[in-house]
Amino acid sequence: MDSIDTLLRELAEKYETPSFIEGDPSFWMHQVSGSANQEAMAFVAQALAYGSRAQFMPKIGWFLERSGGDMDRWIRSGAFKEDLSAGSKACYYRLYTVADIHAFLEAYRRLLDDYGTLGAYVGSCSTLEAVEAITRWFGDTAPVPKDTSSACKRVCMFLRWMVRDGSPVDLGLWASRIDKRTLIMPMDTHVLQQSVRLGLLTSKTASMSAALRLTARLSQIFPDDPLKGDFALFGEGVNQ
Repeated sequence: MDSIDTLLRELAEKYETPSFIEGDPSFWMHQVSGSANQEAMAFVAQALAYGSRAQFMPKIGWFLERSGGDMDRWIRSGAFKEDLSAGSKACYYRLYTVADIHAFLEAYRRLLDDYGTLGAYVGSCSTLEAVEAITRWFGDTAPVPKDTSSACKRVCMFLRWMVRDGSPVDLGLWASRIDKRTLIMPMDTHVLQQSVRLGLLTSKTASMSAALRLTARLSQIFPDDPLKGDFALFGEGVNQ
């Protein structure tokens, strides 16, 4: 285990650099100014960050273009309705129609109207409580999981962006709200396979319980910042 721990520490240092952002969905939150815009851009980016990067990156970029970089105002004012029809069954990206994206942004607009920001809605809590709060509000609208029975990979990735401070990649906007030691590893099939191959897990399914077990193992390597291990597993995948 010591050799694996050492390898992951080395890979985390190697890959958690500004160059990581290029081509990653986190790229988009670095293209806007102000915490409200960064929070909104990040949340929309995570919602579409699945499948091929070559396909989803332009779909996320469309939001930046249409909002003119002022994502918070574009959503909060309802200006998105001019571009996304509530009745359109046209495909926006993979499983999501234009109407799905409209419903997602309308749910977000209502949250902003009621709470001011997504961070204020989540409040001060653990990461699992934050995931539960987000799925509770958005769970009836694609593309947010209905509950935490799944790994909620993209929401956990968004929370990494919002909570981890002192990083060239993650923003740390919610560092005072959520302890980064409670962050949950964003779990998908690729991460699961890497983790099993390295002996970090024996699970066969990318579930929330598997994500929590992997996070617990990473906490042994990075006790104050378990999701630094996310960069390590990314790096291990690149090396392979």
